[in-house]
Amino acid sequence: MQNESLPAAGAPILRAEGIKRVFGKGAQAFTALADIDLELPEGSMVALRGRSGSGKTTLLNILGSLDEPTEGKVFLRDRELTGLSGAERSAVRRKEIGLVFQSFGLIPLMSAYENVEFGLRIAGAPKAGNKEAAEQALERVGLKERMKHRPTELSGGEQQRVAIARAIAHKPSLLIADEPTAELDSVMGLQVMQVFRDLVRRSGMTILMTTHDPGMMELVDDVIALEDGRIDSKTARQARQA
Repeated sequence: MQNESLPAAGAPILRAEGIKRVFGKGAQAFTALADIDLELPEGSMVALRGRSGSGKTTLLNILGSLDEPTEGKVFLRDRELTGLSGAERSAVRRKEIGLVFQSFGLIPLMSAYENVEFGLRIAGAPKAGNKEAAEQALERVGLKERMKHRPTELSGGEQQRVAIARAIAHKPSLLIADEPTAELDSVMGLQVMQVFRDLVRRSGMTILMTTHDPGMMELVDDVIALEDGRIDSKTARQARQA
């Protein structure tokens, strides 16, 4: 097992120290994560890999401030997130973190633009700038010309790109994606990965994602392998993508 930190593309934007997550109590207690220490370099794309049940999604939820660890601390730009109230964590997510899930979660009767703009409203963004922010986000994922189409009129890859646009419309510094290509074929999955790479290259966004796909892991900067709730290895690619 390798315990060293990943080589940095920039200063760490996210840091986790001694993360442990236990579900249940007493004889029914189950330890999902233990002894997790990691740093995410700013402006990098990092993949978490591991078999089902290895703790990937649990770790994403903690790093994305959706859940609290049983033990340990999480820092975003040196601000400790652990111990914050639910309202405070929500405020951090609205400003700093974008979330993309395996299921696209789009509203069928809304157009691509309406889905993104509605996401901004739910997040509490000032209404005055929502139109421009939604259009810019769709343009960044290559869908500005399709923004009037409803999800049923879009391919799977396009729907996931709408979901990404919704997650980045508030211009977060950190994007967390749970199996974002799992429901896509290889061509559409590559489209999504190209969008991610472009976000890193053009805006310096940091992306943390989970994946089972070896092909997708070839396109990231670093890979962190989880096994039974612990970090099994950390691998830096030979050359970071431009």
